[in-house]
Amino acid sequence: MFYTALRRPKLAAEALYWRLTGKKARARNRLRACLEQGPNAYRDWIALVERRPEMLAKAAQDWPEWPVRPRISVLVYHAPGESTADVERRIAALEAQTYGEWEMVLAQSREAMPTRTPVVPRLTLVPGRTDNPAKALMQGIEGATGDYVLPLGADVLLAPDALYHLAKAVVANPEAAALYGDEDRISRKGLRSHPWFKPRWNPDLFLAHDYLSTACLIRREDALATPPIHPALSAAGLYAMLINITAQAEVVHVPRVIAHRQAVGAHDPDTLAARAAAVAHHVAPLGASTRIGAHGTVAVDWPMPEMQPLVSIIIPTRDQVQFLRKCVTGVLNGTRYRNIEILIIDNGSVEAETLDYFARVSGNPRVRVIRQDAPFNWSALNNLGAREARGEYLCLLNNDIEIMDENWLSTMVRQVVRRGVGAVGAKLLYPDGTIQHAGVVIGLGQAAGHAHRFQRNGDPGYFARAHVPHRVSAVTGACMLVGKALFHQVGGLDETGFAVAFNDVDLCLKLQAAGYHNIYEPRAVLIHHESKSRARDTHATQVERYRRELALLQERWGTATYVDPLHHPALDPTSETYRIAL
Repeated sequence: MFYTALRRPKLAAEALYWRLTGKKARARNRLRACLEQGPNAYRDWIALVERRPEMLAKAAQDWPEWPVRPRISVLVYHAPGESTADVERRIAALEAQTYGEWEMVLAQSREAMPTRTPVVPRLTLVPGRTDNPAKALMQGIEGATGDYVLPLGADVLLAPDALYHLAKAVVANPEAAALYGDEDRISRKGLRSHPWFKPRWNPDLFLAHDYLSTACLIRREDALATPPIHPALSAAGLYAMLINITAQAEVVHVPRVIAHRQAVGAHDPDTLAARAAAVAHHVAPLGASTRIGAHGTVAVDWPMPEMQPLVSIIIPTRDQVQFLRKCVTGVLNGTRYRNIEILIIDNGSVEAETLDYFARVSGNPRVRVIRQDAPFNWSALNNLGAREARGEYLCLLNNDIEIMDENWLSTMVRQVVRRGVGAVGAKLLYPDGTIQHAGVVIGLGQAAGHAHRFQRNGDPGYFARAHVPHRVSAVTGACMLVGKALFHQVGGLDETGFAVAFNDVDLCLKLQAAGYHNIYEPRAVLIHHESKSRARDTHATQVERYRRELALLQERWGTATYVDPLHHPALDPTSETYRIAL
């Protein structure tokens, strides 16, 4: 770690300065940035946290004592164009496995040359040869004798403790139909980089981004029960199979780096097209369609109801008419979704320009101005709007939101009308184009934080996560769409406990506890001039109130020790950027 700090002397000097001036928290943050953002951070993590040699020694003593030892069939396909040397590298990684209850099932393309005889517990050679990877996959599954199968990707080397961790997870989760782990990249010289610490199972994320296929374990009986893979999906046959299997079954994440990918380049257009086709086949019965998304992902366009529901857009405000006017004008004139009403909840505005604007805008039949003279309480203002709303859905919208995409509300409505959906949140950008909100991660800073904050919107970021719709624990109330009935079902916003901060988080967690899932929808993009119309929580007049609300959040939802399903134990729980924890 000392070497890593030396590679970033500016950050190290800043950390020292803040330490000497008594700013200990700020010094720790700069030192953490110095350590974790350097080129050797992952190398430090491997040595200090993963500690694989110790794990291998423990595993070798552990698994023989298990009362149940699931048998794993590793499927290896010698694909067209793959050299014998590359296949033998994959085999060598298999031979190093510390877990012993497994077999290797080898399928070969027509042009595959013979390899050396693997030193494995059991070897099965698939009869015949095929150049079709989907056919090879099914032949391998049919020829396997294990309880679970692991289709090994052509560019994947298994970590020596991979099968141990997967088998251990099977023992702990016998009902799981699919299990998967984390991955990284590995060079020809064996140097590891670019770790992908994955989230727990997230069905919407999986439709957008295949984060299972690199190294996943599938219960063999479930694999045999899947429908035949259509020839058009051959390039993504395993992905198509997993979509089918995981639609109803239990899926378990194993938070260990179990796979090392040797070649990760540009997205293969044939594979990406096959993935999009596999998703399209799955969502077509629901009336949805697909297209290629950003950064090698698949975008699902969910259907719009034939009768578009009325959406009540609730905008609390107090003066600051320059922001409010731009927000309301954008909603009225820059939003394609037309079945709306706007409820402006005026929290004691006094400026003449603001009052004059209210008088004029309330002449629009789709706009109502409701006065509420009381100390600022964001929850109470929105609850008032919810009681007055005529719409089937409520859109909570801050007055400092600027509309930049006419389809923002249509995109969110398509999500919120889906079965089982609670709240839907948009991607919010700062005026400089960096990300302000891309979903809320519970537990960050022992409270809650915005994922991917300050990431440039055009950058892929952490495995394109900020650019694909997926389930999240919470979304910000600065732009949130939720069913009115659901809102009232869970008690609305807590105006006693969370007058200003964390009320949106609390609402989303109540929806989640009631069995609904919240969705982050990045294709709805707006600009947020954050908190321009009120004092920040760190202001001297707000700190005491903020601390009370933080304490309540931690007490009610356990956020001080919470590990969000979208986050990972190996990621820094104090950072809104996805960086390694050391």
